[in-house]
Amino acid sequence: MNAQLQPGWTIAPMALERLAEVMVVERRAYEFPWTESILRDCLKAGYSAWVLADGDGLLVGHALMSMAVDEAHVLNLCVDPAYQRQGLGLMLLKHLMKLARAAQASIVLLEVRKSNKAALRLYENVGFQRIGVRKAYYPASDGREDALVLGFDIL
Repeated sequence: MNAQLQPGWTIAPMALERLAEVMVVERRAYEFPWTESILRDCLKAGYSAWVLADGDGLLVGHALMSMAVDEAHVLNLCVDPAYQRQGLGLMLLKHLMKLARAAQASIVLLEVRKSNKAALRLYENVGFQRIGVRKAYYPASDGREDALVLGFDIL
């Protein structure tokens, strides 16, 4: 997992004031983006929520994770399509995994669209293993799409 932030780039806690920017990235990246109300609810619930900004402060990605007992669950990891394939998703994922370790989670879980080959490759290259399938989990243009459930044993 070798990825480092470029000088001036930051990963910072997601603030309500940045939700409009987060939504711009969500809409660019996903055919079925999260809604602003879902993001607000995640912040209100105290989920681990982060934004990635370039040296000029432009928000280019975000990530959210819930943690309970000894389990961390990556809920959303998103990089603006104009900035993908530069290791930024890996940086956000490494950040979340570092937080999960610090919280003494024993496993990190996530779901990924079966069709999202780039994300699946990222997760598997880090060491995530396929542990299940959630049938018809995601909305899709032709109905519903399965999610692959992946897990990473931290301990």
